[in-house]
Amino acid sequence: MYERGAFVADHVEPVADDQIQPNGVDLTVDAVLEQTEPGRIDTDGKTIGDRSPVTPTTDEDSTDTTVTIQPGTYILQYAETITIPENHVGFVYPRSSLMRNSCMLHSAVWDAGYTGRGEGLFEVHHEITIARGARVAQLVLATGDHETTYDGSYQHERTDTRPGE
Repeated sequence: MYERGAFVADHVEPVADDQIQPNGVDLTVDAVLEQTEPGRIDTDGKTIGDRSPVTPTTDEDSTDTTVTIQPGTYILQYAETITIPENHVGFVYPRSSLMRNSCMLHSAVWDAGYTGRGEGLFEVHHEITIARGARVAQLVLATGDHETTYDGSYQHERTDTRPGE
């Protein structure tokens, strides 16, 4: 069963009132990256390919920092720190405004115990301009039964609390 948006909001930081939806919380854009070097996934580990940020600009009609993105595949990083609580699993879905603009956002399962500022695979099929801080995805939490919690290599990604740093 999916949780109420107010419950999800307790596990997202920062979160504004307008991000809280009936069944989840909207996630916003922090950065858009383009992968520039190949990665590798082996049976005993992985290497993430090098990435570079898509160059932001300042919109002449506002104070928003925006990126204009050409068709292709990118990495979209979220601005919020997420903590998936015990006995839950997280799913991130694109907001419909992305799909209505010929874009798609893909994500993986977010396991119980994960804390970090995650990212998604961003497919762009027609040029789009997106402002930093724009709401592009929605995090929902479902109850889940499991024996352990997440303790993988992405734990505390892009936060100041990453162990060993």
